[in-house]
Amino acid sequence: MVNVFLLLGSNLGNRYSFLQQAIEYIENDIAPVLKASSVYETQSWGKTDEPDYLNQVIILQTNLSAKKILDKILSIENTLGRKREEKWGSRTIDIDILFYGQTIINEENLHIPHPELHKRRFTLEPLAEIAPGLVHPVLNKNILQIKNELKDRLIVKKL
Repeated sequence: MVNVFLLLGSNLGNRYSFLQQAIEYIENDIAPVLKASSVYETQSWGKTDEPDYLNQVIILQTNLSAKKILDKILSIENTLGRKREEKWGSRTIDIDILFYGQTIINEENLHIPHPELHKRRFTLEPLAEIAPGLVHPVLNKNILQIKNELKDRLIVKKL
């Protein structure tokens, strides 16, 4: 079994409901959630004129491959009405694989650890809440260290 860290985000419609629905689908299609962070409200990142997001990090344990998890995540996003119209555009749900154990994957449509996580406060705040000592396999620093060195000043507040 491998520990998988997922980031959930929503900034359209009933954001909290979309997070909860995503967790239900994940538990039914992938694996039970072992631990979940608090929900955080976050200013939009990348495309700053979009509505604020709700974000949450969850941990699963599974024997599924990273590719299989990605396929299931994309299906869940589709089921929950995700539209991919523009980069960093608003979405009902976004589910990113942050870590797949300590595995490093660099394939055309799959990059693990998530290549931007160390730059994003909206990812590191909930991740540091539930796994501060987790070591990033590329940066060789733990999540708390990475968060403390972060230059991103985006407003991220725990609900």
